[in-house]
Amino acid sequence: MNATPENADDLIVVGKIFSVHGVRGEVKVFSFTDPIENLLDYRHWTLRHEGKVKQVELVSGRSTQKDLVAKLKGLDDRDEARLLSGYEICISRSLLPNLSADEYYWYQLVGLKVINQDEQLFGKIDHLLETGANDVMVVKPCAGSLDDRERLLPYTEQCVLKIDLDAGEMRVEWDADF
Repeated sequence: MNATPENADDLIVVGKIFSVHGVRGEVKVFSFTDPIENLLDYRHWTLRHEGKVKQVELVSGRSTQKDLVAKLKGLDDRDEARLLSGYEICISRSLLPNLSADEYYWYQLVGLKVINQDEQLFGKIDHLLETGANDVMVVKPCAGSLDDRERLLPYTEQCVLKIDLDAGEMRVEWDADF
């Protein structure tokens, strides 16, 4: 493991180390990829936690259905592995697969202004939640917002009318009173 950081603006969080597994230095990982095993396709991770950044190499990994168990190069001690608990796992955005024209990664949606069919600005997308039925956008008020309400909007074809990344906007079909 070395401490050479990647360009912070290029990094995207794809998982998090949350515990240790066994006595040989393996770590338990919560994956933000879908399916979760896709995280194992990336061999070089940038680990980030409270201002600390480390470069690591994935040697092997496996799924336990809910999470992953990963073996990192040079990490052979349980106590040393425990020190990585809480670290975010990041990769370069350039490593993500290209999507079709009507698909977006969550990180691309965060920060977009949300404007409804009546030209009312609800705020900006703060983050998204996975609920099972559909993803949900958490829209928080910003300068110029209609009001100070936080809104939860479904990320569905019925709600989302148009996404314009260049303009930094998302148009939605959503009543301001709902």
